[in-house]
Order: sequence, then structure tokens, then C-alpha cells
Amino acid sequence: MHDDDLDGELELTAPLVPLFVIAQGRALPRDSEYEHTTIITAQDGAQATARTLAPEARAVLELIEVGFLSVAEVAAHTQLPLGIIRILLAQMAEDGLIHVRNPVPHAERHDPVLLTAVLDGLMRIRTGA
Repeated sequence: MHDDDLDGELELTAPLVPLFVIAQGRALPRDSEYEHTTIITAQDGAQATARTLAPEARAVLELIEVGFLSVAEVAAHTQLPLGIIRILLAQMAEDGLIHVRNPVPHAERHDPVLLTAVLDGLMRIRTGA
């Protein structure tokens, strides 16, 4: 086997290894199944521990330290798969570095048609029609 053949084999598997390393072999905890629209922001003082974080977690923290981003936006900015980002965020939440705001459940959202009908009814009462 030539050195060129060996290099070709390593190139094919190299992109798979860092994802496992980034996730540190962990799976996503069941109670941390973040949706695409879950909003993430850094906790106060989270930057103080940034030096001890993995480079990928540090990049996530830098993205969210000044504002809010959704899980999908964090994945897009870091160019990491959504599953890996979810695992990183779960670990960061467990460590108290981030604040997670889950989206409003669909059942709790208000129906715009109903709200419009109520508003129309109130307007009719007001105008005496």
C-alpha cells in the first residue's frame, strides 16, 4: 500500500471523527430536545468560563453573548449539524452557561381568526351598531 492510498482513506473518514469528538460521545438527553425555533442566549458571566470550553462551544457562546439566536441559526452560523448543536447546547445549559427559551407550544397559540372576530365584536359594541 502506498502513502497516497493511505492519505485517500484518511480523507474519507476525517469529517466523521470531529463530530463524535465535538459531542464527546454523548447523545442528546431526552429532556433537552430543542426545536429549530428554540431561542438561546448566554447567561450573565458565561464568558468567564469560555476558556475552559471546547472551541465549538466557545464559538456558540460568542455568537449568543450579545443577543438571541434560534437553534437553527446557531447551527447555520457554526456550520455544524443541528444534532451536534443540540448536544452542545444541552451540555452548556446543564453547565449553566446559556438560557433556553422554548417556543410557545402550538396548542397555546392564539387563533388569529378568533382574535379578529372578538376585535370586530368590540368595535361594533363601541360604535353601537
